[in-house]
Amino acid sequence: MKSEYSSLSLKAGMENNFRVSNLNTTCNDTSYGRYLDNGTRSNLTFHEQSPDFYVVLPVIYSVICAVGLTGNTAVIYVILKAPKMKTVTNMFILNLAIADDLFTLVLPINIAEHLLHYWPFGAILCKIILSIDHYNIFSSIYFLTVMSIDRYLVVLATVRSKRMPHRTYRAARIVSLCIWALVTIIVLPFTIFANVYVDGLEIKSCGLNFPKPERFWFKASRIYTLILGFAIPVSTICILYTMMLYKLRNMHLNSNAKALDKAKKKVTIMVFIVLTVCLFCWTPFHLATIVALTTDLAQTSLVIGISYFITSLSYANSCLNPFLYAFLDDSFRKSFRKMLECRAA
Repeated sequence: MKSEYSSLSLKAGMENNFRVSNLNTTCNDTSYGRYLDNGTRSNLTFHEQSPDFYVVLPVIYSVICAVGLTGNTAVIYVILKAPKMKTVTNMFILNLAIADDLFTLVLPINIAEHLLHYWPFGAILCKIILSIDHYNIFSSIYFLTVMSIDRYLVVLATVRSKRMPHRTYRAARIVSLCIWALVTIIVLPFTIFANVYVDGLEIKSCGLNFPKPERFWFKASRIYTLILGFAIPVSTICILYTMMLYKLRNMHLNSNAKALDKAKKKVTIMVFIVLTVCLFCWTPFHLATIVALTTDLAQTSLVIGISYFITSLSYANSCLNPFLYAFLDDSFRKSFRKMLECRAA
């Protein structure tokens, strides 16, 4: 029988990160946001069922943290230091790397929380960590969207044999600042609701403390994230890339046909990589939102395990981006190798 949506049950135990809530959260006697049901913290419950689980998970998160910090820091360093890397596209890659680096930088705090089974870091850091988590959710996909718009405009200008005088490094910097401002506004509600509280077991937890009616606010927050953080930007990316490939396919030049054919293949491969990796890492996370809103899943070991896998997958996107947008670029590899040689000398 479904229980009442009391404030106690809604403020029950906490997952080690907000993202885990998507599959762990249902609409029966479970809680919302970062919480689980019956005043029992999910990590303790799952620990009883799988003792090795809390050894493996921190290892996975640590690998993601190490690879993400190394890769994104290298991207930031090369773009800022190498003169030839100061391009419009690289400006967006730089901001994408900053967003991912910021998230992986605070990932050790989530690992510590997972191992300690409570939140020892205070209310201010709670708001900061939850805000950064949401910054990562929104900023990554928004910068990918801006990069898609930029590529589409470049292809369009090429087809029409026109120049783009306003496409400058400075303009890209202004656009990037606007994206950060937009993401800040989007994330602000989560920052406001983030708080530390003590549950029925006298355990300090950090999570989203929604006002009454909690069920309404929970569903509203999930729909809010789903639409603004996935549906709109991913739809935009897919439409732009489809139009871009269509224009390239129908593009005719009187000369340099081989270069055009090479450009088609390069763009096609990049489109495939971008969309595949982005959708592979984030689609399960957002589909879990739909599952949480439409079904009543029991809190079984399988469900909790799947939720952690989905969370880890979304984390992994932060360490894959450097390889996708920078390390696959010949100019970046040359600049990176040259800087390493200079440092060694």
